[in-house]
Amino acid sequence: MTDTILIVDDEEGIRSSLAGILEDEGYRTVCAADGAEALVMCNKELPGLVLLDIWMPRMDGIETLKRLKELHPGLNVIMMSGHGTIETAVKSTKLGAYDFIEKPLSLEKVVVTVENALAMTRLKEENATLRGQVQQGHEMIGTSAPMQQLAEQIRLVAPTNASVLITGENGTGKELVARSVHYHSQRRDKPFIEINCAAIPEELIESELFGHERGAFTGAVAQKKGKFDLADGGTLFLDEIGDMSLKTQAKVLRILQEKKFERVGGTRTMEVDVRIVAATNKLLEEEIKNGTFREDLYYRLNVVPFKVPPLRERREDIPLLAGYFLEAFCDQEGRERKRIVPEAMEALKRYDWPGNVRELKNIVERLVIMTPGGTITINHLPDYLNASAEREAGAGKLDSVLELSSLREAREEFEREFIIQKLEENDWNVSKTAEAIELERSNLHRKIKSYGIDMKK
Repeated sequence: MTDTILIVDDEEGIRSSLAGILEDEGYRTVCAADGAEALVMCNKELPGLVLLDIWMPRMDGIETLKRLKELHPGLNVIMMSGHGTIETAVKSTKLGAYDFIEKPLSLEKVVVTVENALAMTRLKEENATLRGQVQQGHEMIGTSAPMQQLAEQIRLVAPTNASVLITGENGTGKELVARSVHYHSQRRDKPFIEINCAAIPEELIESELFGHERGAFTGAVAQKKGKFDLADGGTLFLDEIGDMSLKTQAKVLRILQEKKFERVGGTRTMEVDVRIVAATNKLLEEEIKNGTFREDLYYRLNVVPFKVPPLRERREDIPLLAGYFLEAFCDQEGRERKRIVPEAMEALKRYDWPGNVRELKNIVERLVIMTPGGTITINHLPDYLNASAEREAGAGKLDSVLELSSLREAREEFEREFIIQKLEENDWNVSKTAEAIELERSNLHRKIKSYGIDMKK
């Protein structure tokens, strides 16, 4: 799409000259003779950039700039003046002008300044889009009661500076909760820094958290900032904090108490303003009893406890999550949109998901890649998932049979289910099914009718 540039100047010669040059560069131009006309044109069609003269009748450039920035804060404006002073340039910049160029105009400078201003506009738009995607990517999905309760807790706690301790099984989305706390906090424009305490060797964890000075140990050839440094003003997410050594726990506790630390090998005390969000799949109360976790650190971290429910406790969210992952992976892989048939979705809902949301995400990604058509059926699901669904279904059928009051009713229910299963196996072909179960075709027809079996074609 061609960028549109609005040229605002009371001299017709300057307007036509600038329009000719910019159109030669591939831009689309529109012109206004004064500020009032420019405001009307911007309300009808917002340009990508404005070239605005300062000295004009009716409404001068400074007043026009002020009105434009009030109405369209993201619009870049380049000021032009033949009587430019440092004071005027500073005033324009304070009001939000992108740049200030003097007349007589250097055509080369005009083109370069326009290119830079439009590049800045595109950068702002891309940044806003990416921020929106990041925000969307960290939204929690689910309408179940446990998820609604968790979302309400985040809404209340996120705007504060309170430390948060997130517990839950592996794969439940503890990192997602931590990011949601950050993105709904007043620190959202500051860094979100994460560190997996279980993934870093003991001898390196202090350097990763607090940084080190040059020569602090073998291989420390330069000064390095730690995670606390990098997270200053923002949020530090300590994942798997239950695996942190007692020595490191003592240093983290000091930072929480004093908001000060020293880099490894250093003597200078650093001050930081960091919000701590920690997560673990361990029972820290048990770790305290075993002497592997500091009780005082636990109470410092556990100001606000969040518990992320396992997927098996919010099965009603499985269709929402599966649909979200399905759409995301189809777009990512450049595949046509696929759908999961109800029977397959029921199988997903019956499975216990020991790997929680992470396991569901991996399964859906595999289905997107391995399913050739646009429909995902129960036959496309992994064997272990199908087997689980069959066991659940079988148990449910047995329970319903046991609830029947007489042997005759139980026998009829079993026979009905048996016939339905065999019809499914034979693509609902009555002749093939009758042959398979060694029954006369007419007798099978009679049983289908008496049991009220809905024949699928």
